[in-house]
Amino acid sequence: MQAPQSKEEKQLEVSLDDLIYRVREIKQSIAGFIYKLENDYQNISWPNMMEHFGVLSSQLNSLKRLLKTSKMPLLRNYVLFPILLSPERDLHLEKLTEGRVLVFSHEVVPDYLRTKPEPEVEERVQALSVKASSITPEATQKQLTMLNKITANLVDTISALSSASEERDKDLNAKNILPQTYNTQETNLLIGAITKGHISLQSEPQNPMVAGPPMGQMQPQMQQQHPQKLQMHGGGMGRMQSSIKTNIKAAASSHPYQRP
Repeated sequence: MQAPQSKEEKQLEVSLDDLIYRVREIKQSIAGFIYKLENDYQNISWPNMMEHFGVLSSQLNSLKRLLKTSKMPLLRNYVLFPILLSPERDLHLEKLTEGRVLVFSHEVVPDYLRTKPEPEVEERVQALSVKASSITPEATQKQLTMLNKITANLVDTISALSSASEERDKDLNAKNILPQTYNTQETNLLIGAITKGHISLQSEPQNPMVAGPPMGQMQPQMQQQHPQKLQMHGGGMGRMQSSIKTNIKAAASSHPYQRP
């Protein structure tokens, strides 16, 4: 028989179950985001990226709040150590880790049960921390301003390239479209006239350069032309008055051979 659990052990078990549930949610969100990046990257926009990052950030914040609550025991006071190490394949462990850990041997235990990063990684992190602490606030603000400027230039360049690509695609599509050189209605009329003898009774449009005025306007125009003709003929069958002045001399005075 197992000894009855104490209040602290029950609290630790409940806290660990809640912690595992929150970590599982974060893992599912990260897996879904990576799947979209690898398989549906063409349809992902910047607002969608920010939405995914916002979801991950909120989940991490909730996990931090859970670790800081009074109901969560201090996990740093507990020590985790392996009970059994075996070089053989463990099916139960494989199921718990979703196929990531197949064997719980001496080789994998230092990596999976490590509470501190590796010495090389720890040295690099410490060097970066020292370098970050040595920078003054003025230099930090200057670097942030320069970074924002470079980012804005990159965004403008990408936007210009995308707009130019869209315009080029539109021009190519417009060039590939052939203009329409036929009329379906007229084609059907011609086919009907040739095959079945149908005659089109549609009136042809009059050419404004050839067709004369309508019948209602012909009579006023003719009435305006008759007075002009009468004035030109002097009101009757008489001769027209000429405006040309002539000087006619007698034939005798201009004859070169005159008789005495």
